[in-house]
Amino acid sequence: MTAPATHETEDATPFTARRAPGCPFDPPPAHRALLPDGDRPAAPPTRVRLWDDSTAWLVARHNDQVALLRDERISADSRRPGYPSVSEASLATRAHNRTFITMDEPEHNEERLRFTGAFTVRRIEGLRPRVTALVDGLLDAMAAAGPPADLVQAFALPLPSLVICELLGVPYADHGFFQRCSRVLIDMRSTPEQALDASQELVDYLTGLLAAKQRNPADDLLSRLATEYVATGIATRDECAKQARLLLIAGHETTANMIALGTCALLRHPEQLAAVRDGDEQQVAGSVEELLRYLTIVHLGRRRTALADIEVGGVTIRAGDGVICANDLANRDPEVFPDPDRLDVGRPARRHLAFGSGPHQCLGQNLARLELRLAYPALLRRFPGLRLDQEFAEIAFRDEMLVYGVHALPVAW
Repeated sequence: MTAPATHETEDATPFTARRAPGCPFDPPPAHRALLPDGDRPAAPPTRVRLWDDSTAWLVARHNDQVALLRDERISADSRRPGYPSVSEASLATRAHNRTFITMDEPEHNEERLRFTGAFTVRRIEGLRPRVTALVDGLLDAMAAAGPPADLVQAFALPLPSLVICELLGVPYADHGFFQRCSRVLIDMRSTPEQALDASQELVDYLTGLLAAKQRNPADDLLSRLATEYVATGIATRDECAKQARLLLIAGHETTANMIALGTCALLRHPEQLAAVRDGDEQQVAGSVEELLRYLTIVHLGRRRTALADIEVGGVTIRAGDGVICANDLANRDPEVFPDPDRLDVGRPARRHLAFGSGPHQCLGQNLARLELRLAYPALLRRFPGLRLDQEFAEIAFRDEMLVYGVHALPVAW
């Protein structure tokens, strides 16, 4: 690969690089080449051309990304000119889909604080018995049905969907509806009309639930929003419904894909699988961090806009320029993770950026960690003979989705 252009917009590297054939767990080689390798130094921030012919700075190095994501001169507000939207639908729905993850301070913190109490380490740890019971119940059903099975539909998708539904107070019986809407919203091929319709369907649905909770509250997050924020006039029902939509989608899409994709990766690395299956609680916790690093399912980067001129790696990012912090590259940075392209569940990997960094670091990371720490060993111990029931080359990976993973994972045991 030739050295990427870093100053001339017309020479920008296309941000359409594909993963190498047979290497679905690795970042695209054209982007991976921005990281140091042997005598080759890391590239500075590199101008890339996006789907709409606009450009943004692609930042590869781990330490540069951490610095930028914690810099007050960087904006997460997707409405700003220069913000690098991921698709036409994302651009068209940015105002309608505005939530705390696309807000700046102080608004971001004010909105986020409404939910932080539900996702503290202590509160999430209190869910352990319930999540354990859900894991065991799904595995019981999978065993009773017998092989083969699609791990996505039988286990990976229902587990986090059940958990987030109980936490929010959303009837799981409606999972077909909200999963359908979710798929439209995270599919980069969706038209703006399709995305707006799906988003509005979810908002209308959650608005109705909030109204019902206001009349008859229960012990769940929607009831808290209805009684503490809507009923008191602090927030409107529509505002709360849009924030709840974010939690509902993120709460099941991300963990579902980590369970399935992580299992797929472990099946391709039997020695690592054995370490997860046979490890104690501490070993499993470390394995989860390594899988999060290695796979990086939020594969399109954290996207921002510069509010002022910022010097990064010898390059000046000008005020108004779009910035993409490519966390999949940060998680393969050899300056932070030696031999980064090797899956090693014994590696101390907690510095990964799978959950981002700075004030916008993922709110639900404690819940995701709990679900993954319970799901992987339980699955592998229940089915010690677990194997792919499809040729690896035939597995369909989710390149076209905002959250990376597999569309289906046929398994047998």
